[in-house]
Amino acid sequence: MNLFINAFQKYRSVPKCSAKFSSPVFTGDVPNDTFEKQQKTNNTVQTDIFYINDNHGRIGNMARIYTAKTMYDNVNKNSTADKFVLAAGDISAGADLHIVKAASTYMNGLGVDATSDGNHEYDASPSEIAESKKGAKFRSLGMNLQIPKGNPLDGVIEKSFVIEKNGHKYAIIGLAPPDLHERIRDNESRKQIGIDDFEKTLKDIQNLTDEYKKQGINKIILLSHCGLEKDQKIAQETSGIDIIIGGHTHDLLEGIVEGKNLLYSKTNEPVIITQAGKDGEYFGDLKITWDDKKGVIIKAQNNVTPSSGFKRNRVLKGVFDQILGKPEHLGTIKSVAPQVKNRLIEPNPNGFFIMDAVRKEFGTDIALINVGNIRGFFESGSLDSRQVFEVVPLKNNMVKLKLTEKEIVDAVKKGAKSFTNPGNKPGIVIPSGLKYTVSKKGELKSLSFIDKSGKEIPIDINNPDANKTYTVATDDFFASGGDNLISNKIASNQIDEKFDFDKDKLTCDYVKKLNAPIEIKDDGRITVVDA
Repeated sequence: MNLFINAFQKYRSVPKCSAKFSSPVFTGDVPNDTFEKQQKTNNTVQTDIFYINDNHGRIGNMARIYTAKTMYDNVNKNSTADKFVLAAGDISAGADLHIVKAASTYMNGLGVDATSDGNHEYDASPSEIAESKKGAKFRSLGMNLQIPKGNPLDGVIEKSFVIEKNGHKYAIIGLAPPDLHERIRDNESRKQIGIDDFEKTLKDIQNLTDEYKKQGINKIILLSHCGLEKDQKIAQETSGIDIIIGGHTHDLLEGIVEGKNLLYSKTNEPVIITQAGKDGEYFGDLKITWDDKKGVIIKAQNNVTPSSGFKRNRVLKGVFDQILGKPEHLGTIKSVAPQVKNRLIEPNPNGFFIMDAVRKEFGTDIALINVGNIRGFFESGSLDSRQVFEVVPLKNNMVKLKLTEKEIVDAVKKGAKSFTNPGNKPGIVIPSGLKYTVSKKGELKSLSFIDKSGKEIPIDINNPDANKTYTVATDDFFASGGDNLISNKIASNQIDEKFDFDKDKLTCDYVKKLNAPIEIKDDGRITVVDA
């Protein structure tokens, strides 16, 4: 908690920023918490923005951020700045409406003014999403969404709006991810909701900001779940946007770094981009000073703070227990492997354990999942069902299907390319029943099938059998072609069985049957080599 207080006090006590820029060239050392534009003006406005993104339904970290926000409000109680609480999408995750309700309750408690919708908000169906928005005190935005007339979300999701704070008007615009359909399972949202291509979105942003400028509104904030690369493009290829509260690519943008999250618009005005990592591990605090007449940022500081330094708020934790039900005690974890640093391209023992549970409970040859599905980690000590859920919070539905040897090899190869793909997307494949070696150059070097007796059977990765099939357990995101690892088996009606529960249930059942202390370790089923 001291980190948070110190960051705030540091901003208040800085009489002259250590890093400055003179329009339009930044001249200070980087990275730095602050920047300042040397400009004479007596007509300034102060704005404080508390921001979150990509919490992914991690209710433990939500309760920690709630504690931090309570403290933030206390520290800022005498501030005369215009105060905002803004979110950039994926605060919820998965199709479990209990989690959706918990996320909405959390955002109401934080006092969120507005959020852009991320892809994980659309894990649910349009009717379920619309129902979840009832009682929300915040506005939900998605300018680039194509919502047909009569759809349950028609009129619920807005493009933008104007909000007034202390007599100062701000325009808030929201964007959903351009790759929305690739990031959600084959559900009603994918079928009913369209998404504009990014080039059209750029034009629409410019048209909308021009309209706001004509109305005399010169402070414009974009809530974007488009990812850092696209946010940078928006900043540089449009004019009028001042701040982009971003998400989707899970970047942790600390301080202010020219060329990364301090960029310049087509009219050479500064644009600041924020993003606070993933899974509620961080939250952000952006402080802005404007030239009020021109609507140009002349000073700013960006602080990101880890939520791990705060205790879970007991009141919110109690509310979550009412919504989700009290967790069930399952057993004890004796030991766990260290946390991974980059979960998209590192062997993940937490995922290995989950997939072993899925394979064992379903009795299939193989269990597969995209590593992006593993969002948390186990800790030694007592284990309950809530902790299992926090490791796999997305709440998809399990399926059984058959995949050919070639399809399996192709999926693992596509995952391997993540080592060299931008942002390490889509991430490696986490298996049970397979063992493979991959290089940091993104090449699959070897692959073996491990049968139920533990026998290792090599697979020819250069000439895999297109006729040989394996029974596979996975979820409906993977099975519907999510992350483009396999073709859409749901749309082509190639599913053997579908279930109305996810990996957490199977893992809980598996743990209870073990009835013994658990060791979660890296067993070498994925080996990463340099070349």
